[in-house]
Amino acid sequence: MPLYINEDQTMLRDTARDFIADSAPVKHMRALRDANDQTGFSRDLWKSFAEMGFTGILIGEDQGGLGLGHVEAGVVLEEIGRNLSPSPFLATAVAAVEALKGTAQATKYFSGIVAGETVAALAIDEQAKFRDSVALKAERSGNGFKLTGKKQFVSHGHVADLIIVAARTAGSADDENGVTLFAVDKGAAGLSAEAERLADSSLAARLEFDGVEVTADAVIGEVDAGRDPLNRLLRAGRTGASAELLGVGGGAMDMTVEYLKQRKQFGVLIGTFQALQHRAAHLYSEMEVARAATLRAAQMLDTGSDRADEAVSVAKAQAGLATMLAVQEGVQMFGGIGMTDEFDIGFYMKRQRVLAEMFGDANFHADKIARNAGY
Repeated sequence: MPLYINEDQTMLRDTARDFIADSAPVKHMRALRDANDQTGFSRDLWKSFAEMGFTGILIGEDQGGLGLGHVEAGVVLEEIGRNLSPSPFLATAVAAVEALKGTAQATKYFSGIVAGETVAALAIDEQAKFRDSVALKAERSGNGFKLTGKKQFVSHGHVADLIIVAARTAGSADDENGVTLFAVDKGAAGLSAEAERLADSSLAARLEFDGVEVTADAVIGEVDAGRDPLNRLLRAGRTGASAELLGVGGGAMDMTVEYLKQRKQFGVLIGTFQALQHRAAHLYSEMEVARAATLRAAQMLDTGSDRADEAVSVAKAQAGLATMLAVQEGVQMFGGIGMTDEFDIGFYMKRQRVLAEMFGDANFHADKIARNAGY
C-alpha cells in the first residue's frame, strides 16, 4: 500500500485539524492545568468529539460507528497531538474499542462510547516502566471472580466509566498464558483510585483492587486466554500513541521552523545559519521516517497482516525517538525562552515524554524486535 493517505483520509484530516485547533488548542490544556482541573479532560469536548463522529471511528456501522480503520484513527490522533488536546480518545475510542471487538461487552459499551458518554481506562501497568508481566490476581468467587492487586499509570482511571483490567488467573506474573481481561464498571466495591499529575499535567491514577468482585460476564474473551484481546489493545494503543507522537513532534517542529524565520541575532535571521538549517533538515527527515513507519503499522493492522506486531513496535520506537529529537531541538533553538512557561514548546517536550513511555518505550520495542528475531 502507498505510504500516503488517500483523498477521503485527507478530508478527514482537514476536518479534524480545523475542529481540534478551534475547540481544543494548547490554551485549552493550559486552562485545565491552571484551574487545577481534577477530571483531566472536558466532558463537553468529549461529547463534541462524538458529534463529529470521531468516538465511533473504529466501531462498525452496524453498531452505530463509522466503520473506519486505524489509519483514520491515526489521522485524528495526530491532530490531538499537534494541539496537546487532553482527551480520552486514545484509551477509549482506539485501545478499549479494539479489545472489546467481537466480545459480549461490545454491545454493552459501544453505544456509550459512540455517544461520548462513556470513558474507558486501561489498567495494564504495574511497574515503573511498561512490562508484559501481569501479577494482579483474579480468583474464582462464586460464579465470578475476586480481583486483588494494584495498577498504576491508568490515564483517567479515577473518572472512567469502564476500566479494562489485565489480571492473572493462572500461573506466575511473567507467564504468557493465564491472563484474563475484565471489564470493571465505575464505582465497584473495593476499588479505590488516587489520581496524580504526570509530567505533562495530565492525570493518571493508581488503582487498588481490594477483593473487587465481578461476575463471569465481566470476562473479555475467555478465561486464561486474555492475551489475545490484550495484544489487540496494545497494538492499537501503540499505533495510536505513535500517531499522537507524530502530532506532538510536528507541532514542535512547525513552531521551531517559524521561530527560525523570525528570530534575529547580530541583525541576521538565525534561519539563514547553515548549521541550524542542517539540523532542521535532519529533524524533518527523521519525522518523515517516523510518519512512514506509523502509517505502515496502521495499514497492516487494518489489513490483518501477520507481521503487524513487528511494524507496530518499529513505529512506536521510531515515533518516540523522532519526536524526542523534535522537542529537544525546539527547546534548544528557542534558547532561554524555551524553558519558560509562557512559551508552548516546553509543553510539547513534556507530552512527548509521557507518550513515549505509554505501552513501552523505544528501548522496550527495540528489545522486543531483537528477541523475536532470535537475538
